[in-house]
Amino acid sequence: MVERSYIYNRNHFRLDPDLPVVLDRFWPAWREHQKALDDFGDLVGRRVLPTLEVVDRQGGPVLVMHDVDGNRIDRAWLSPEHAALLQDLAWMNRPPYEGQPWQFHFALGYLLADPGLYCTLIVTNQTAYALHKYAPELARWKEDLLHGRAWGATWMTETHGGSDLGANKTIARKEGEVWRLYGDHKYFASNAGIADAAIVTARPEGARPGPKGLALFFVPRLDGQGRLNFRVRRFKEKLATRAVPTGEVEFPGSEAYLVGKPDWGIYITLETLTVSRLANAAGAMGLGHKARMEAVLRAQHRTAFGKRLEEHPLMRWDLVDMAVRQAGGLALVFRAVEAFQKAWHERPPYSPAYHYARFLSHLTKNRTADHAIAVTHRAMEVFGGLGFLEDYPIARLHREALVLSIWEGTSNIQALDLLEVMQRKQAHEPFVEEMTAHLEAAATREALLALDVLHKTLSTWFRLEGQAAQWVSKDMLTRLADVAQVALLYSLAEKGGERFAQLAALYARRFLAHEPYPEWAMKHLDLWRLAEE
Repeated sequence: MVERSYIYNRNHFRLDPDLPVVLDRFWPAWREHQKALDDFGDLVGRRVLPTLEVVDRQGGPVLVMHDVDGNRIDRAWLSPEHAALLQDLAWMNRPPYEGQPWQFHFALGYLLADPGLYCTLIVTNQTAYALHKYAPELARWKEDLLHGRAWGATWMTETHGGSDLGANKTIARKEGEVWRLYGDHKYFASNAGIADAAIVTARPEGARPGPKGLALFFVPRLDGQGRLNFRVRRFKEKLATRAVPTGEVEFPGSEAYLVGKPDWGIYITLETLTVSRLANAAGAMGLGHKARMEAVLRAQHRTAFGKRLEEHPLMRWDLVDMAVRQAGGLALVFRAVEAFQKAWHERPPYSPAYHYARFLSHLTKNRTADHAIAVTHRAMEVFGGLGFLEDYPIARLHREALVLSIWEGTSNIQALDLLEVMQRKQAHEPFVEEMTAHLEAAATREALLALDVLHKTLSTWFRLEGQAAQWVSKDMLTRLADVAQVALLYSLAEKGGERFAQLAALYARRFLAHEPYPEWAMKHLDLWRLAEE
């Protein structure tokens, strides 16, 4: 299978020129864990990618609804290699709960990148997160989730509401000492059939309507008597992410345990969504890096019109564009992770640091999804007609990227949430202060352009309210993220050298000024180079 790809059997950590510089800036202690990252990068190239290609081609997990005796079990049947791989990856959820920072987990998530496989891991992490902070009485479950003895899930979405969690109709009823869930099914239930337990939104009887009336519950697969506690209606056929089963789950009086206070349900849910949105962002840039590696190596191997592809100016434009997006998105991811690391222990009511972390998560989730889709698409084009064939893995990388702008909240949801945290919490104020400092220190034409865009974007928003503010919020979401990437790339130049200053200037020209890349970029091979293995 190695012949089908340039990046199989390659170490994905060693080929990355940007990750060490980004980690130096946002997690200086990473070198204490360099061997773990190096080993993980090797595992991804040697085992993860070939296994996932087989899973994708075979259609992924199969729903087995009954055992040999006819008892309802609703379990996902995984291939032995898929199941073994999950067990070997389970440890990557543990660092934040064992004294290491979230940067460690998300660096591993970036290297792993596959949205389907990472989804199984991150929803398990989200389940452990809720128990760790808000349900210490369920500590045994948390340990099982973190050590691969159990898998978790986060089930919120219902068919009539979609992203509108406040429309949830699932009801929680207190029956004696036990909570039970009844009502509508959860329509997009990732890890259905794999999950041994899930955290689930439901409205306690008599609670207020809307999102603030929701509580969060922990629901094991088996009840106290060992009986099946929730049912999986079916698995869905999907364009990609076939490594994770997505099903519809029913709650026919399911035994449940309240997580935290009843009126904290929406806040805990949003906290866990921040974890998954950061994972979405890290995975997006990791997926982009895989596609970029394929494209760069293709451009170095393939000859057309008497030259290697990388010698043609238009091909160099493609490679520069991928490198600029990749570096900018990666810097934004780890700045957002750094902010989350500083605030993740907080409970309601939250501090300004927590609201700033939320603010950055919305910028990051949205823009990195854009980058992943664009980079994987451009990499397909580098391969020409071969890129459109399922015979080669580059097509799968693009299919996998398409979900990243949708799940964990579409771009519209990210824009509305950004607007809310700005209007109610003024979370943009530390953003302006931080990015202004980076851009003023750089003092280049492009840095001053970014400053101008920052102030014009916010001044437009300040003049608007209501529907008019919503109308411009998605554009604002993108433009603020682009300003942040320019500023952060300039800040990385202190450790990463002139290359990052060049990438910052190119990002500003392309995405803020909407100018062509300047001719000098064509001559700088280091802008799109891969690191040496």
